[in-house]
Amino acid sequence: MTELSTAVDDSAASPTPRPAPGAGSTALREALDAAGRILGEERVLRPRGDANARRLLGPNASLFRSRRVGAVLRPESAEQVRDVVELFSREPGSGSLHVVSTGRNWGLGSREPAEDDVVVLDLGGLSRVRELDLEAGWAVVEPGVTQGHLSQLLAHTPRMVNVTVSAAATSILGNALDRGVGLRGQRTDDLVGLETVLPGGESVRVGWWPVSGRTAPVYPHGLGPSALPLFVQSNLGVVTAAVIRLPARPEALRVVRLNFLAPVLAEATDVVRRWVAQGLTRGVPRIYDPAAGLSYGGAEGEFLVHLPIDGTAEAVEALTGILSTEAHRSGLFTQVSTTDATDAHPHHEVARLVERGYAGDPDVADVLFRAKMGVAADQVDARAGFLFFLPLLPFTGKAVSHADRLLRETAGATGVRLSATLHLLGPDLIDCVVAMKFSRDGDSAERAHHALDLLHTSFADAGFAPYRLDVDHAHQRDALAVDPGALALIRRLKAVLDPNNAIAPGRYR
Repeated sequence: MTELSTAVDDSAASPTPRPAPGAGSTALREALDAAGRILGEERVLRPRGDANARRLLGPNASLFRSRRVGAVLRPESAEQVRDVVELFSREPGSGSLHVVSTGRNWGLGSREPAEDDVVVLDLGGLSRVRELDLEAGWAVVEPGVTQGHLSQLLAHTPRMVNVTVSAAATSILGNALDRGVGLRGQRTDDLVGLETVLPGGESVRVGWWPVSGRTAPVYPHGLGPSALPLFVQSNLGVVTAAVIRLPARPEALRVVRLNFLAPVLAEATDVVRRWVAQGLTRGVPRIYDPAAGLSYGGAEGEFLVHLPIDGTAEAVEALTGILSTEAHRSGLFTQVSTTDATDAHPHHEVARLVERGYAGDPDVADVLFRAKMGVAADQVDARAGFLFFLPLLPFTGKAVSHADRLLRETAGATGVRLSATLHLLGPDLIDCVVAMKFSRDGDSAERAHHALDLLHTSFADAGFAPYRLDVDHAHQRDALAVDPGALALIRRLKAVLDPNNAIAPGRYR
């Protein structure tokens, strides 16, 4: 999950940073009293002393430092969000708003802000699916709508959700706004319209939005400059709803599974790239390293490939045969399977759940999620130890082999078990998801965080920049920017829209 607004900017072009209000700040107390009148006191959670301010959000699975929080506000409607944002825009001393959706941003900080002394605006109470159009293929969802909830509404319909492999109780909108990746593609591509509260409390709708009495095709770009991308990984507003695409549900679907050994990693990657480029597989195919593949029934010490195929039954049958023939002909794969989802196969249940995910049905019982995490979704922050590192790679065998070598070097230097899943986003781009699980006892967490630091350094040196940041690496935003002038432009916009830094600290300074 992701925070829906982010990042205080600290360049000369930025608004002047707010002083930390602290629990005893008069301006903060007055703002929270006013928030209590707007929301009801039962929806304003205040700390009792500094120690409690560091425990207000509860634990986080990554064991990042618990930040000191001024309060947690829990609105139930977009109207209340507008009133709260307007309230905190008035007075610099009242503190800034750090916004979360359902708060399940596991591995990157969960609900934690990047900085101390902010007020957390928890939008989990905004949980309505406002509109649903199955013919045109869109839904209007609020931040608290989960992929499990929407997928169940779409069951037995011609439309589906672009789901992730995370828990069913994770936010669709929160993940999309942090550029998460689903099994059908990048979730930012699902966003066609946003309802956003600007600093000062004004609500605007950017991109495409349904208008009563007027039929218009879904087209997010509109005329002239498009404002929609400004609110992705952004601190320029608070998103209270979005129009998302609902892809057509395929008539048939199958996942071809391949295994290969580490010495042919580069060659196998290039072969899979050719298949992706030529349209033999759809959605987001995945390559798992040996550690990641074990959760999906992969063989010990071998890489695992999932190649989704969908369309009409005849097309699926034909493409399955073509891929199977190509895989055997290459001589690179130790196993080629097209029948894992059948009842007789030993990996039947895992393969069935994978195919259902590609067809838009998340594992609502979280069977695979529990197997990977070792705990239920509602216990992850309290009991699991988990970090994410999320770099982008060129889709070439050479780059993938280089990244694999960097991972093995880091694992050797720290003793931390790393697992990597490659999401193949077309023929030129890979989203590499590196997971680090650790015990919450002893020095395991310290070694895992050291491994994360090493990965940030080694991958940046190789030119493999991350596309999402955790709360402890927000400072890397400037160093990773291609052009400082582009950062300055965004900061000038921030200074105009939010001179008092009402919507601020986060991971993308």
